[in-house]
Amino acid sequence: MMQQTMEKLHDLRLRGMSLALEEQMTRGDSAELSFEERFSLIVDREWLLLQESRLKQRLKMAHLKQGACVEDIDFRHPRGLDRNVILDLASCRWIRAKRNLILTGPTGVGKTWLACALAEKACREGLTALYTRIQRLIHELAMARADGSYLKVVGKLAKVDLMVLDDWGLSPLEGQSQHDLLEVIDDRAGIRSTLVTSQLPLNKWHDMVADPSVADALLDRLASSVIKIHLKGGSMRKVESDVAG
Repeated sequence: MMQQTMEKLHDLRLRGMSLALEEQMTRGDSAELSFEERFSLIVDREWLLLQESRLKQRLKMAHLKQGACVEDIDFRHPRGLDRNVILDLASCRWIRAKRNLILTGPTGVGKTWLACALAEKACREGLTALYTRIQRLIHELAMARADGSYLKVVGKLAKVDLMVLDDWGLSPLEGQSQHDLLEVIDDRAGIRSTLVTSQLPLNKWHDMVADPSVADALLDRLASSVIKIHLKGGSMRKVESDVAG
């Protein structure tokens, strides 16, 4: 009878409950537990397995560039990181409050790594995230326009709890690309959170958009309820290389 029960659990795709039941059958001390206690442990196992599966799926969909996590942030390297600010960001309250975050600083200082760490924490908190470089996003939007899936793609982007746009300002935004990016940002403004990284200080961003009116609109929506962090100092890549050496 018990074997049939386990087979039914497998058919129902309740693998966690099946595993927990099998463990209870092989443990001698399980008989000391009440029915309610044993059943609670079985349900907990299934719930945990489901949460792990959902987290793996969120991380897969996030396409994070680096395997970073907030617990590994190095506060010893002098680059302008305030521990209290970062720990508050790690709580993800700013994402639930629909705020934006802008990370600026020189190349190699750890902007992308920090952005991925915050996105990974968001996934662990049950939120959805997506990492992309701005130039790649523009290319994908252009391809979507060409194959007729533009509205579908933009609609999906609008639903992501945290979108990470990496490397603002590596090349100017011109033509249709600036309007496409504005549409993505506009759909998210006040509804979802956007994290943008750039080597350029914020006061130089306007110059990277060909149409001044589009630049005004983009910056207005990004700067609304924004948190700004400017990183400084030498390259973290050099620090890691020196440690490895």
